[in-house]
Amino acid sequence: MSLRRLVLWRHGETDFNAAGRMQGHLDSALTEVGWNQARFAAPALARFEPDLVIASDLRRATDTATVLTDAIGVPLRIDKRLRETHLGVWQGLTGAEVDAKSPGERDRWAMDATWAPPGGESRTDVAQRAAEVVTDLLDDDDHYDTVLFAAHGGLIVALTAHLLGLPIGLWPSLGGISNCHWVKLRLRDETWRLHAYNTGMTG
Repeated sequence: MSLRRLVLWRHGETDFNAAGRMQGHLDSALTEVGWNQARFAAPALARFEPDLVIASDLRRATDTATVLTDAIGVPLRIDKRLRETHLGVWQGLTGAEVDAKSPGERDRWAMDATWAPPGGESRTDVAQRAAEVVTDLLDDDDHYDTVLFAAHGGLIVALTAHLLGLPIGLWPSLGGISNCHWVKLRLRDETWRLHAYNTGMTG
């Protein structure tokens, strides 16, 4: 086991973000703002000197990742386990549209990490599949001191809470992750510790 640091980087702004629509597994595209956010953040992330970048297979995350990997020449691996939360019947809708169809359900989802939108995943489900990627890295024979995940806001929050061992009831106390912002975690004595949360170069 050689992994000592994880950086969890959210993708740049997408057309769905700009329109206020819920994405989930829908494959939305970066806006020009999103591309510029990634370009602006890349020099700061390069200072972490990642040995490997692993990206969600959704193009908003993969495209964000390539801005960094092309700039610093590190390997890029794609892993669908880093996809955003599947939002079931909510995907493609605005928050207002969800509230009109199902009053109170978004509030329930926000406050209960074990609850899933109809046809979708809970945050605990998402954390479990994302944690498998971390376990694979810890078991890998290759030496990776620092690995960066290019992923999604909901997944990053869930994975952070899971790795820190927070009681599930406290998961909602973690705030969201802004576009192209990141979380930094360090592993020491088999315990993950939070060193930065929702850090970014884009305001």
